[in-house]
Amino acid sequence: MKLFFKKNWSSFALFFVTIIGVFLLLMVAVPKAKPILGSGTTQIAKSETKEVIHYTAIGDSLTEGIGDLTNSGGFVPLVAKDLQEEYHLNGVQTDNFGKNGDRSDQILKRIKKSKEIQEGLASADIITLTVGGNDLMKVIKGDVFRLTKNSFEKPLKNYQKEVEKLLTEIRKYNADAPIYVLGIYNPFYLYFPDITEMQEIVDSWNDGTEDIVKAEKNAYFIPINDLLYKGAGDEVGIVSSEDIASGTASSSEQDIKNNALYEEDHFHPNNLGYQIMASTVRDEMVKTQDKWLKKGSE
Repeated sequence: MKLFFKKNWSSFALFFVTIIGVFLLLMVAVPKAKPILGSGTTQIAKSETKEVIHYTAIGDSLTEGIGDLTNSGGFVPLVAKDLQEEYHLNGVQTDNFGKNGDRSDQILKRIKKSKEIQEGLASADIITLTVGGNDLMKVIKGDVFRLTKNSFEKPLKNYQKEVEKLLTEIRKYNADAPIYVLGIYNPFYLYFPDITEMQEIVDSWNDGTEDIVKAEKNAYFIPINDLLYKGAGDEVGIVSSEDIASGTASSSEQDIKNNALYEEDHFHPNNLGYQIMASTVRDEMVKTQDKWLKKGSE
């Protein structure tokens, strides 16, 4: 069978191994985003809203906020700040139970073992979950030089079962709060644009997550790949080979850079990346505000 990532696979594998090495160094000591984009949320009458909202976030490094140089917790405090300002709340209490490197099964184990997490979920008005990136990376790391598209089929089905169990466990402690599940993104796109299979795999993984989320009552899938994989702004992208050959691209323009990713690892979001995530999470919460904002919606 045709080998996966056939064209540029050796360079991708080398890059991937380097990334893993950087992760090991950054696992413990990477900081966390200060608002950069406007909020733009809608408002409803204050008399109809709760005065204080409890927001519980659980998941992997995206919830923890790895890559956020403000050391404040990634997109979570940004969402809380936007909601408080836009709805004139007295406060938004946040619990951040993100842990760098966690797969879906590890997040599930933490919920089952931690009374603090259970209590945080039980009292939440809104819940966000980031999951899936580390599950996918585990498959890639398993046999990085011999992957095919079929290599992901069985792991994806197993992953979907874990996500289903994870949502069921969350519902044991809170049957009513809306759960917003964020998708994953492809951090390798700008560095290996010819490896189109990676984008297809990420899309397939997101589709698998979305299928499980849609089956859960009052749960919402939030895609982020299209927002992050190329970076933000019109100037971000690959310099064409024609521009390089003709000399119209300067040496600085030939540098490949995703301006939404943390420069130390080229994998996690940076401050801008987390603000982009926060904006799309907030927008989904605004659309579903009747599920959590109005008095009596507990």
